[in-house]
Amino acid sequence: MESWLLIIRNVHDETILYEQLNQALQEIRKLNASLEQKVKDRTRELEATNRELEAFAYSVSHDLRAPLRGIDGFSLALLEKYGDQLDHKGKDYLNRIRAATRKMGSLIDDILSLSRIATASLQKKPVDITVMSRDIFQSLREKEPERAAEMHISDDVKVTGDPGLLRVAMQNLIDNAWKFSSQQDVIRIDIARERNGSETRIAIRDNGVGFNMKYYNKLFTMFQRLHSGREFPGTGIGLATVQRIVNRHSGRLWAESEVGKGSAFYMVLPDHTETSQE
Repeated sequence: MESWLLIIRNVHDETILYEQLNQALQEIRKLNASLEQKVKDRTRELEATNRELEAFAYSVSHDLRAPLRGIDGFSLALLEKYGDQLDHKGKDYLNRIRAATRKMGSLIDDILSLSRIATASLQKKPVDITVMSRDIFQSLREKEPERAAEMHISDDVKVTGDPGLLRVAMQNLIDNAWKFSSQQDVIRIDIARERNGSETRIAIRDNGVGFNMKYYNKLFTMFQRLHSGREFPGTGIGLATVQRIVNRHSGRLWAESEVGKGSAFYMVLPDHTETSQE
């Protein structure tokens, strides 16, 4: 009799356990369904926000460009038609106004470019960073042929990613290396593909002025500058743009530097050779 009671008790306990497990599974399914719906809703919200931001950027760009063109145009007209009636200070004021409008125009262009990067669809293809970098460097040499400059780049720097966006990233990084090395007798830029443990990284090094790592947290932030705009002109958006491009490729970007001893920027992106073997 006791054995039967024990069997009945065990069956009863197993039934309760089964019901509890079943209830738990149902709760998990409900939570998963709720989570999936929340993700879908959040994705739609983000897509709508991105569209609104892009529309806002275009609107601001268009609305600001017209008055800027007017300011620049009238300033030029004053210089051309009434320049002989102005003293040196008056001409200087007008030239400063024109320079400020051009800077604002560049800033608008960079902000618009940044907004496009956030919403542009990725077209992932094999990208030869070596060829791309040589082309960018050659363009810089043609613009400033009077500068002594050298670039050393590995022959095997290849990744998988969006060719257009990666060109924007490399353009910004090489432009920065060129700009911040411009006070040296010879500009030196080195680009290499390096193995770092289990990952492959692209290293872009220069012999420029460098920066204080104390202010590293500002480096990839919009409008934050670590050097004087008079000494090194720019809008302060370039590295923020590179950061966004690398993030869109699920990569990583960081830098190391020391004042007066150049800088090194590192990118980890999908590796072309590794991807093709999978």
